[in-house]
Amino acid sequence: MRKRKLGSSNIEISEISLGGMSLPTSVTEALPIIETALDAGINYFDTADLYDKGTNEEIIGELLKPYRQEVMIATKVGNRWNDEKDGWYWDPSPAHIENGLKMSLKRLRTDYIDVYQLHGGTIDDPWEEIIETFERLKKEGYIREYGISSIRPNVFKPYLEKSNAISNMMQYNVLDRRPEEWFNDLSNTNASIVTRGSIAKGLLTNEWPKRLENSNGYLTYSKEELQKVLTDLQNSYEDIHAASIGFNLSHPIIASIVIGASTKQQLIENLKAYEKSQSITDFTPIQKITKKDLYNEHR
Repeated sequence: MRKRKLGSSNIEISEISLGGMSLPTSVTEALPIIETALDAGINYFDTADLYDKGTNEEIIGELLKPYRQEVMIATKVGNRWNDEKDGWYWDPSPAHIENGLKMSLKRLRTDYIDVYQLHGGTIDDPWEEIIETFERLKKEGYIREYGISSIRPNVFKPYLEKSNAISNMMQYNVLDRRPEEWFNDLSNTNASIVTRGSIAKGLLTNEWPKRLENSNGYLTYSKEELQKVLTDLQNSYEDIHAASIGFNLSHPIIASIVIGASTKQQLIENLKAYEKSQSITDFTPIQKITKKDLYNEHR
């Protein structure tokens, strides 16, 4: 498993990382997935206080505790459950960020977070206060670095330009190339991208015909367009899954692909595709076959 530097920091993370969102809510069921990740050399584990109302952090914390010095843990803050826990609302206030951190540290069974990410953002947020809070928490040693998780250009661009944030977690894949417009701007901030949604809900795996049956389309692609695009990709590459992972990692600004897995086998399939992707060098067919859409909102 190869590693890449995350932004301007001295943190090096595995090119494939494990996202916690799809993990089972049972420690026993999550254990083989975590063990498989560790055995494969994955050292970056991404979660959020929002996932499973904190249970996801608890499971990751318990299972990674014996390996804490060898792994990088990233979590997120900003979405706050209401009292009934039947919904959440946005709260980027410094008080909530600090309190959220304390709760996450407790659930994760650690005394520091490697990458603490703001889980979204709007143009009306108190950005100076937010940045000052992250900087102070870093200075105090509670977090090593900080970043953001956003697909809103009018949020992530100024935030990365005005702060020392080292990463933006955003959806990017062969079928969603909207972030490409912003690669140069983000590169100029010395931040990296960590991608999510990289296999497009399974449409970019070798099970795509089955996934397509239950699909009504994807972003601006109709079901009929998807059929043609995925068929063309299949004809151009022996393995769509491998080509999709290789395409993401062909961009230097991308530090890692966050892969979710609800079973050990799902993770193994992604790891196999990652290995195959290393022999793919020509991504010109992908550039020609797929759309290069742009973000229409939050510009």
